[in-house]
Amino acid sequence: MAAANEINQDWAYKQALLLTLANSAFESLLVVNDRFEIIAINNAAESLFERQRPLGETLVSLTNSPELESMVQNALEYQEEIFEEQILIQKHQYRVRTQVIRRDGNLFIGIALLDVSDLVRLNRARRDMVANISHELRTPIANIRMIIDALFHEDEKPKRKRSISSLQAIARETDSLLWIIQEMMDLSMIESGQSILRMVEVNLRSLVEDVMERMEDQAEQKDIKIIEDVSRKLFVWCDWDLMRRVLVNLLHNAIKWSPRSAKIIIRAMPVHDEVMIQVIDEGPGVPDEQVERIFERFYQVDSARSGNEGTGLGLAICKHIVEAHGGRIWAEGRSLAIGGKFLFTLAIVEEAEPSS
Repeated sequence: MAAANEINQDWAYKQALLLTLANSAFESLLVVNDRFEIIAINNAAESLFERQRPLGETLVSLTNSPELESMVQNALEYQEEIFEEQILIQKHQYRVRTQVIRRDGNLFIGIALLDVSDLVRLNRARRDMVANISHELRTPIANIRMIIDALFHEDEKPKRKRSISSLQAIARETDSLLWIIQEMMDLSMIESGQSILRMVEVNLRSLVEDVMERMEDQAEQKDIKIIEDVSRKLFVWCDWDLMRRVLVNLLHNAIKWSPRSAKIIIRAMPVHDEVMIQVIDEGPGVPDEQVERIFERFYQVDSARSGNEGTGLGLAICKHIVEAHGGRIWAEGRSLAIGGKFLFTLAIVEEAEPSS
C-alpha cells in the first residue's frame, strides 16, 4: 500500500512539474495523438482558442486551421523531422513547430505556436524604411549629378546667371539629404532616451517666428505665404530646440503638401491649463481612415497621386517630442477639416498675479 502511495505521489509530482513547465512557456502548446485528438494543452493555447479543457476534440474543430492539420499530417509521415512554418491563425501570424515523439510505445505529436505578428510588422516596417530611405537619398543625389554633368558638358563657358541657378539647385538637393539624415538621427536619439528635455519658459510667438524664418526659403520655392496668429503674451513650458523641431517638421509637412501660392496658418490659443497650437494648410488633408496611423514610424499617406514622398519619420518624431512634454498631438481628417490640420498641446505658463 505504501509503495502504491509513493508511486501515486511520484506521478502527481511529475505531472505538476510538466504542467508548470508547459504553462510557464511563452508559446501556446498542444499535444495530439495519431487521430488528431487533443490530449494535452497549456493555458496559453486555451486562451488563444478560447476553450477550456478541450481534451478529446479534434485539432481542426478546435483551431479551425486546415494548415495546422496539414503540418501534423506531415509530421506523422516524416517522423524523424521537425516541421516549422509561419501560418495565419485568427488574423495573427504564428511561427508553428510540429514534432512526433514516441515514448513507452505511445505516439505524441507536439505543436508549439508563437505569435510573431509584431515581429512580422516590424520587419515589414524595416523593409519599407530601407526602400523609402534609399529612394529619398537616390533622388537628390541623382539630381545633383545631373546638374553637375550639365555644367561640365556645356559647349561654351557657363553664364554666371545659369551657374548661380545650378548652384542654388545643388544647395536645395543637399538640404534634402541633410533633412533625411537629421530625421533619422533625431528619431534614434529620442527613442534611445538620449534626448534630454530642458524645460524652460518660452515665449511661443518668438519660437514660431524663429521657425518661420528657418522655413522661409522652402516656402518661397512654392510661393507659399506663412501666417502666424499667436499672441505675444502666450508663454509655454517646453524645450526650445525640441519644440522648434516639432514646428519645423509640421511646417515642412504643410509646405510639401500645399499647392503653389497657398497659405499656411500657425495659430495658438489657450485652452484651460494648456495652449493648443494648430498648423493649417490648403493641401489635400489626411483621409479619415488614416488619422490614427499618421504618426506611426515609416507610415505614409498614399503619395502616388500627388508625387509627395518622404521618410515617414517626421510626424513620428513630433509625436515622441510632444508626448515627452506631457502634451497631445493629433490630426483632423477630411470630414472635419478643409486641407491639412495638425494640432498639439503644451502646458501654459500662468501669468503672475499683480502684487498689491
